[in-house]
Amino acid sequence: MRSLLVLLHRWFGLAAAAFLFIAGATGAVISWDHELDEWLNPQLFHAHGEGTPRHPLELAARVEAADPRVRVSYLPLAIEPGHALTLSVAPRRDPASGRLFEPGYNQVAVDPVTGAVQGQRMWGEVSLSRENLLPFLYKLHYSMHLPEGGGIELGIWLMGLIAIGWVLDCAIALVLSFPSRRAWRKSFAFRWKKGGFALNFDLHRSGGVWLWLFVLLLAVTSVSMNLNAQVARPVVEWFSPLSESPFASRTPAPLNEPVEPQVTVQQVLARARADAAKRGWLAPAGGVFYSQTFGVWGVGFFEPGKDHGDGGLGNPWLYYDAKTGAPAGEVVPGEGSAGDIFMQVQFPLHSGRIIGLPGRIFMSFMGVAIATLSVTGVVIWLRKRRGRSAAQAAPASAEPVVAPRPDPEPGY
Repeated sequence: MRSLLVLLHRWFGLAAAAFLFIAGATGAVISWDHELDEWLNPQLFHAHGEGTPRHPLELAARVEAADPRVRVSYLPLAIEPGHALTLSVAPRRDPASGRLFEPGYNQVAVDPVTGAVQGQRMWGEVSLSRENLLPFLYKLHYSMHLPEGGGIELGIWLMGLIAIGWVLDCAIALVLSFPSRRAWRKSFAFRWKKGGFALNFDLHRSGGVWLWLFVLLLAVTSVSMNLNAQVARPVVEWFSPLSESPFASRTPAPLNEPVEPQVTVQQVLARARADAAKRGWLAPAGGVFYSQTFGVWGVGFFEPGKDHGDGGLGNPWLYYDAKTGAPAGEVVPGEGSAGDIFMQVQFPLHSGRIIGLPGRIFMSFMGVAIATLSVTGVVIWLRKRRGRSAAQAAPASAEPVVAPRPDPEPGY
């Protein structure tokens, strides 16, 4: 049985090493994506004009009027002092061709005083330019930038399937890390003074043991976020009912047939603010988005500058049907069934934002750790492979060649 587990661990590790290395390394960086992005691209975040800012709805209308090819898809409803208004846009349908326009950008930075466009970019574009670096790394982290095919987001599915294998491999690795009851302490030790391959082995095995629970947490949350509707929600619903989701319960519109809203953003905001007041929420409406793929408006409630949801389970959101204005679902942190709360906690746990700044620091460390586990695992395999090759190549008359073992414990 142990031999089979060794084989499974070895080949999953080799197959997934490059992907997990990239995910770990990029994860360590994107824990600070907003801060690094602002530092690299002040033109997208710092306002140039001085004076009284215009209302975000007015600025959004100006963007749409200046380029009728786009529709504002996410709009912050408050502007931080000294900051530009950075909003997202989606392409409208070209009536002449029947296909979506290709404006060449999906994010716009606007001076809140003058309304002038300070910068544009295609968030997630494959580019290492200063302007696109952080979005490139962010998308690389969860999709490897693989294109969509047959209506399936191949990169997101691939990383989700790797995450499922990762969850299973976590259990296998834990079993393999304790080959002997009498020598269990060795599975927690690091031979710092010995260095070399012995230390490499300990970093892989003992490092994995010390961080096992957190590695498992990252693997499970990766499945939940990449394969939410396909795997996570169906599995969770076996144990606990889930509230209606405006996205999981709706069929997305075809790519070139975006849903045109029949309810205006002003009407949605009025409805959402009234609903929030009935619930006794004190935070203002902080952002509004429109999904033309699902025909859903969403309104989030948070204080200015808190849109990233640092601390706790994030911000509450109310959703409305774009054609009727009827409620289409909600996400209220800490409320709902046990399954609802489990789903709410996935991103805050994965990002570390559930405990704010300390969590983000720790997740940066975990990103480095995942990359290290990937590299040390490959080094172990290469060392053993060279040893086996040397043994097989030795002439029959020569002294037996003993492949070097990284550790006296058998079978790992």
